[in-house]
Amino acid sequence: MKIVLSGYYGFYNTGDETILQSIIRQLKSIEPDTQLIVLSQDPVYTEKTYGVEAVNRWNIREIIKALKSSDGLISGGGSLLQDATGPRSIIYYTGIMHMAKWLKKPVYVYAQGMGPFHKRTSRQLVKLALNRVDGLSVRDFPSKRLLEEVGVSKDIDVFPDPVFAHPTSLPTTDTKKMNRKIAVSIREWKNADSYIRKVASALDHFAEQGEEIVFVPMHGKADEACSEQVTSHMKGQATIHSGDASIEEKLSVIASADVLIGMRLHALIFACICHVPFAALSYDPKIKALSDELDYPVTADVEGESWTEQAIIDSVHTIFTRLDEHKVQLREKVEVLQADARLAAEKALDCFRNKK
Repeated sequence: MKIVLSGYYGFYNTGDETILQSIIRQLKSIEPDTQLIVLSQDPVYTEKTYGVEAVNRWNIREIIKALKSSDGLISGGGSLLQDATGPRSIIYYTGIMHMAKWLKKPVYVYAQGMGPFHKRTSRQLVKLALNRVDGLSVRDFPSKRLLEEVGVSKDIDVFPDPVFAHPTSLPTTDTKKMNRKIAVSIREWKNADSYIRKVASALDHFAEQGEEIVFVPMHGKADEACSEQVTSHMKGQATIHSGDASIEEKLSVIASADVLIGMRLHALIFACICHVPFAALSYDPKIKALSDELDYPVTADVEGESWTEQAIIDSVHTIFTRLDEHKVQLREKVEVLQADARLAAEKALDCFRNKK
C-alpha cells in the first residue's frame, strides 16, 4: 500500500515533526510494507530523517504524480484547518484534499484539531472539503462539535493527538536531588511583551527558591528567540536548549523536569507522555481542549490582561505540594489516551483497504 501524507511537515516545528514520526510508526506497525510519500517544505530533510519518500509540498506536478501512484491521501494531524494564522492554511490543505478526490483517491483526515474559523468563507471551505472525504477523525470533542456546527455531515471519530502514541523512555527518578527542575515552552503570540514579562517574573520567583529553569524551544529559532526575550527580563539564571535539538533530546529534557510551564500544545503532550505535570498557558482553543481532557485547569489565557504572574506561581506550587499524586493521576489518564491514539492508524488503513 502506498499513501501520501499531507501536513505541516518540513518546517522544523517539533510538534508537527513528532506527529509525522508518530503517524509513520503507527502505520508501519500495522502494515510494515506501507510506502509513504510526504508532502514537505524540505523533502531532503524529511527523507533523511524518517526514511520515507518526500516531494515538494508546493510543486503541483510532483503532488499529482505522487497522488496518482498512491492508494490514497492522509491529511493530518495537527491544526491544519484553521484561519487564526490567516486564510492560506485552509485553502492549501482543502485544496490537496480536492486534488486527491479529483484523482479518485480516498482521503482520510487523521486526528486533526479543527478551528478556529473566524471567517464565513473558512467554514464554507471546510464544510465542502470534509463532506467529500472517506474517513474523518479529530483529536478532541470541541473540534467535533465545531465541524457539526459548520455543517459537516460525515461520521466523525475522536482519537487523541498522534503524539500520544509516541514511545518514550522515562528517566529514573533521583530522590536525592536538592532542587526541582521547571521546563518552559513558550512561543511568540499576540500581546507577547505583556505575558513574557509575567512569565519572567514567575520564573524569577522559582529561581530565587533554587529551582532549575530550562527552556525547551519547540519551533526552532523562533521559539529560541522568544525564550531569550523571557530570560532578558529575568534576574535569575536559566538555560535555553537549542531549538534545533532532536525530538528525542527535547523529550528527554521535559522528561527530566518536575513540572512544565507551557504554551506549545506538543510540549504539553510531551509532558503528558513523560508523566510530567504542567501549568498550561493558553493562546488557542486547542490548549483548553487538552486541559479539559485531562481535568487540568488552564493556568492563564495569555491573550487576557486580568491575570498576573501569581497565577503561574500558585499553579506550580500546587503541583509541587502533591507532586507524586499528580504524576500518578496524569499517568492513569494518559495510558487511556495512548491506547486510543493507536486506533486512528487502523481506521486510516481500513479506509484505503475498503477502496481497493
